[in-house]
Amino acid sequence: MNLRTALLPLCLLAALPATAATRGFDVRDMVALDRVSSPVLSPDGRILVFAQREMDKEVTKGTTGLWMRNLVTRDMAPPKRLTPVAWNVNSPEFSADGQTVYFLSAKSGTQQLYSVPVTGGVPKQLTAFALDVGSYKLSPDGSHLAFSAETFVDCKSDFACTQKKLDDTKAKKSTGVIHDQLFVRHWDTWGDGRRSRLFVSALPAGKAKAAATAVSLTDTLDGDAPSKPFGDASEYTWAPDGKSLVAGIRVAGKGEAWSTNFDLYRLSVDGSAAPVNLTAANKAWDMGPVFSEDGKTLFYRAMKRPGFEADRFALMSMDVASGQVRELAAHWDRSADGITLSADGKSLYTTAQDVGQHPLFNVEIATGKVEQIVGDGTIAEFDIAGDTLAFTRNTLQTGDQLFTTTTVPGAPLRAITASTGERLKDVAFGAAEQFDFKGAAGDTVHGYVVKPWNYVEGKKYPVAFLIHGGPQGSFGNGWSYRWNPQTYAGQGYAVVMIDFHGSTGYGQDFTDAISQDWGGKPLEDLRKGWAAAQKKYTFLDGKNACALGASYGGYMVNWIAGNWNEPWKCLVNHDGVFDTRSMAYITEELWFSEWENGGTPYENPKAYEKFNPVNHVAKWRVPMLVVQGGKDFRVPEDQGLSAFTALQRKGIESKLLYFPDENHWVLKPQNSVLWHDTVNGWLKQHLGQ
Repeated sequence: MNLRTALLPLCLLAALPATAATRGFDVRDMVALDRVSSPVLSPDGRILVFAQREMDKEVTKGTTGLWMRNLVTRDMAPPKRLTPVAWNVNSPEFSADGQTVYFLSAKSGTQQLYSVPVTGGVPKQLTAFALDVGSYKLSPDGSHLAFSAETFVDCKSDFACTQKKLDDTKAKKSTGVIHDQLFVRHWDTWGDGRRSRLFVSALPAGKAKAAATAVSLTDTLDGDAPSKPFGDASEYTWAPDGKSLVAGIRVAGKGEAWSTNFDLYRLSVDGSAAPVNLTAANKAWDMGPVFSEDGKTLFYRAMKRPGFEADRFALMSMDVASGQVRELAAHWDRSADGITLSADGKSLYTTAQDVGQHPLFNVEIATGKVEQIVGDGTIAEFDIAGDTLAFTRNTLQTGDQLFTTTTVPGAPLRAITASTGERLKDVAFGAAEQFDFKGAAGDTVHGYVVKPWNYVEGKKYPVAFLIHGGPQGSFGNGWSYRWNPQTYAGQGYAVVMIDFHGSTGYGQDFTDAISQDWGGKPLEDLRKGWAAAQKKYTFLDGKNACALGASYGGYMVNWIAGNWNEPWKCLVNHDGVFDTRSMAYITEELWFSEWENGGTPYENPKAYEKFNPVNHVAKWRVPMLVVQGGKDFRVPEDQGLSAFTALQRKGIESKLLYFPDENHWVLKPQNSVLWHDTVNGWLKQHLGQ
């Protein structure tokens, strides 16, 4: 074997073109791909169940089923389908004895809980509530179910009452709705007075009828459990004795839209005690509770600064009896994701962004020692049973692929599903490389360059310069179904991405640096990163490039349109902030704008104007494509329409792509195809290819 090839990183080896590859990656490939997720292991670690989404022939709708793989057999047999064809299911979970798999499905007309033997068979419906089961967790002994459902407060656990209210609203002759507090709307949904609440129900045994009644646990708390819009079952957990649950809930009343004060509440299952706030002392975000096996210790994640959604999530340990709290691994300057307790109770497993990667780490509870278990790319989801580890990983060259291994760092990996390259044998992917340079304040800043799929040494290529959103986010070694650099590399473009000040995974100080400085250090990093990339990679045609971004990336496109427009042949602004002051009054989660600008727009108006793109429209000159979702309530449509109006009024070449049925993201498969075709057409018009 050639020594140079042997030393190539795994992510770059994956990018080497196969001999049969004849074309680049296209959006039609992307939307048609099967997607794997939700790996769960049986308690003994012998059986792996996961979800796989498959698209229909028209590529308009996906169906997700559960698949199973026996890990003890060493044969090459592919995973077997566990749930019936055409059933759309989610949220798999094993029973304590490993003989049954539970899941949610709307097969009955509403989303309910089902079970199926691990050996296969006809699924059994276990619940028959009048409302959808949003999420669930089984009690430690498997006899009860904790679950969430959206109800009106006065209906309590009478689900039929909530359904009747919804029906009555539809039957009304008038359409007006009265609100007396925020959120009036959130993410992509208008508020109607319902809360996501937690309930407990006994699970039917044997041939008993499906459960249809439940006890409410959170009626007295004016907050959502799980949180909206993206909360899930990781936000609550059973105590080992099965007598209580602990859930993360924000109870903020009329201040909900500008509060990040989530607390952990202990909820009595039998209703004999009022909810108890376990983390009242911390006015910032507490979330993700996990009990030790003996129930004496509660582990969770916590932020320190109220109102800041991108603060570092620290790992915390609480002595349940005394309430005493200590931080684990306080020296570790990374923000922890969801946590899993090791089998011996001595460690926590968590993922975190880390210098353009998203590895899995082991954190020793006693010492705070942090050790990387699996790296190279983005670990999306994982599950652990004993010393068996199952996880999904993606990179700049492949979507999520499912692996199993042990919890020993660096242990060999066993691929359970195919990579994107193995599924698309005729497609070549652009090779990716991380680089660094001295950015604002002399700090080291990182970025990635992706070569076009048909790269030939000595040739220059037009460039797509991608700017990530967040703004506390990252364009690292991971796969995206919305902003995927391979869709540009597949069209023959080179791609440059910079993790400017404000990006995550480089320490909290680096993340903090963007707040109240949106157009300052980040713009300096982008300029210096663009220059550094051209100097290092001579195949980049710096005179033939377009800049593209969404959300904060769209804001930055608007900002550079008036403050750094010299290099660009064209711009693409997707759901970007056009007027920071207007944004503060029209967005839904007010804590975001208020933290990023140092207060409300009426308390600190100068801060909102300091880096406001609307003040620099007179200098706009570069052709711009504007994309806007009609159901985007995070950066609402007035922002996109205002940008397009400014372009048209100034006579600048421009287009508006408007999706009335999409939110901040373009999610529908054929809408995604149209999005990519429109963007690629815009690039081709201005860059060639």
